[in-house]
Amino acid sequence: MAVVVAALLPAVWGLAAIASDYFRGTRWLGSEPIKELEHFYGDWILRFLVATLLITPVRRISGWNWLQKYRRRFGLIAFTYAVLHVLTYAILDVEIDWAIMLEDVSKRWYITIGMTAFLLMLALALTSTTGSIKRLGKKWIYLHRAVYLIVVLGTLHFWMSVKSDFREPLLYAFIFAVLLGYRVWNTTRSRSPRPASSTSPPGS
Repeated sequence: MAVVVAALLPAVWGLAAIASDYFRGTRWLGSEPIKELEHFYGDWILRFLVATLLITPVRRISGWNWLQKYRRRFGLIAFTYAVLHVLTYAILDVEIDWAIMLEDVSKRWYITIGMTAFLLMLALALTSTTGSIKRLGKKWIYLHRAVYLIVVLGTLHFWMSVKSDFREPLLYAFIFAVLLGYRVWNTTRSRSPRPASSTSPPGS
C-alpha cells in the first residue's frame, strides 16, 4: 500500500500545482502550465511502464519472486497517469470541445497514436482483475502482450510531440528496446531444445 501511495504522489503534486498556478498566479508549471502538466503526466506513464516491464527480468535474474505482485500494480498506476494525461488534454487544453478533439485525433498523427495507446491501456486495465485472468485463460496472456505495442506507440507519441529536444524520447526508446530484446532473447532460449545430458547413453 505504501508503494502505491508513494507512486501517486506526483499525480497529487500535478493537480495541486495546476490549481495553484490558475487560482493563485504561481508558476510551478512555468509559462505554459497545461502543456507542462501534460508532459509531466506523460513522463510518469512511461516511467511506470518501464517499472512494469522491468519486474520480470529482475525477478528472473535475482530470484526475487515477491516482485511479481508489483507488476499489475505498476501497470495500473501507469494507466492512472494516462487517464490524468488525457483528462488534462480534454478538460484544460481543448475545454471538452468534442469537435476539436475529433479533429485532433483524425488529423494530428501524434494524438492519433497517443489515443490508440490509451485505448489499449484501457483494455488492459479493464482485464487486470483476477476474474478476467480466469475467464480469458491463455487469451489473457496474448492480450496483455499488447503492453509492448503500447510502449512503442507511447514513445512515438512522445517523440512526435516534442519540438527540438529528443533526448528523453530517445532514452525511453533505448530502455524499451533493451527490455523488448531481453523478452525476445528469453523466449527464444526457452523454446530452444536442450542438449542431451552427458550421462545419457548414445541414442537415448
